[in-house]
Amino acid sequence: MFRLANPEYLYALLVIPALVAFFWYYRIQRKKALALFGQKDILAVLMPNVSASRPILKFTVLMLALASIIVGIARPQFGSKLKTEKRKGIELIIALDVSNSMMAEDIQPNRLERSKRAIAQLVDKLSDDKIGLIVFAGDAYVQLPITADYVSAKLFLNSINTNIVPTQGTAIGAAIKLGIKSFNPQFEGSKAMIIITDGENHEDDAVGAATEAAKQGISIYTIGMGLPQGGPIPDFSNGMKTYRKDREGNTIVTKLDEPMLQKIAEAGKGAYIRANNAQVGLNNLFNEVNKMEKAELETQIYADYADQFQYFIGLGLFLILLDFMILERKNKYLKNFRLFADRK
Repeated sequence: MFRLANPEYLYALLVIPALVAFFWYYRIQRKKALALFGQKDILAVLMPNVSASRPILKFTVLMLALASIIVGIARPQFGSKLKTEKRKGIELIIALDVSNSMMAEDIQPNRLERSKRAIAQLVDKLSDDKIGLIVFAGDAYVQLPITADYVSAKLFLNSINTNIVPTQGTAIGAAIKLGIKSFNPQFEGSKAMIIITDGENHEDDAVGAATEAAKQGISIYTIGMGLPQGGPIPDFSNGMKTYRKDREGNTIVTKLDEPMLQKIAEAGKGAYIRANNAQVGLNNLFNEVNKMEKAELETQIYADYADQFQYFIGLGLFLILLDFMILERKNKYLKNFRLFADRK
């Protein structure tokens, strides 16, 4: 397992694009200055040892050296072995709606993006619990099985978009049924499922699925993403932003179905929270979930992380030495050597 002990130092890499821009600006100004002295062919005769490519090569080597040293300062580390660790927590599955209606912008910047940000913040608060991710639209799919690897959870979360599920729709019941199967049957602690959706369920019996989940000891919480007045669904298929229309040419407005989500939460013995532009509501749900009875969890984590910064620092120093060895002017012994020159 790879990690960086001091990832904040990677911000120093932002100086490299600035140096590249300055270098090319300097090259352009130098070229203009030389053009004032005479034609290119005449200057080549007057300055036979000047090389156009060697300064670029030297600068490239120097930038690679700088990047390597910065990465080394960030202290890259590799976990050398797995260790089983016991914790007390709960199992939590988040089911995220990725149907097209989640692109509506009544919740800024849009319903889906705001949901992903809220989930990422929730993951940052977790410490001893296990989390899983399910995405659903016309059908449901496991995006991340139950795990205590929060880094992986955020990586999978970043990859979620409306194209990740091939069938459009809003099958909340399918998501709940898949969530029931995804929990560890041997786990004796509390289990909870948070469904983040606009509630426009047209596919199945979500209330019945929530009732079945409650019978198996799984609490179902729902978060309504959207405002009562709703909003149009953006469409970028033509390369520009338009809005989806129905067969009669009217703009489709997607609205939050609060009664449905309230019924699902009630059947699942959980709670319903409506999101708005001020907050999504995951923080409030986290406080509720955190009160649940916790049980012992076993998880495997990487331990004995070994520093590998020396390789990057060593590479950086080698590249700096190489930069000193590369001359900006042509080698007087090799400049006339042409391996593939035409022989007459």
